[in-house]
Amino acid sequence: MIEFHLDTKSGVSPYLQLVQQVRHALRLGLLREGDQLPTVKEAVAQLAINPNTVLKAYRELEHEGLAAARPGVGTFVTATLTDTSLAAHGPLRLELRRWLAKARRAGLDDESIEALFMTTFRTTAQEDIA
Repeated sequence: MIEFHLDTKSGVSPYLQLVQQVRHALRLGLLREGDQLPTVKEAVAQLAINPNTVLKAYRELEHEGLAAARPGVGTFVTATLTDTSLAAHGPLRLELRRWLAKARRAGLDDESIEALFMTTFRTTAQEDIA
């Protein structure tokens, strides 16, 4: 089962953070079709947030066709986002861990690493479009 976390400094609304975490877990194969998401009560207790925030996230996932609520039972994953590239994740994750260690040895903190990654990611994506 997925364990949610919130980043209050991210500028992303809590419900969207929950949606993104489920999407990421589906994309990485950490959640599969049929898996149960934390109940609203469990998520509220874990994150100390309003139940409506969790319900809004789960409604968004339902709207996207990724989850379905079963009254009295919980919310379950109904689709996956993994594809054939899942096999490449292991070697890429290892390479990324090495890169992160190198960035930290160079004196970059987490925020600097994220900024460098996102800027490079966006620039590369724009170059690919052009």
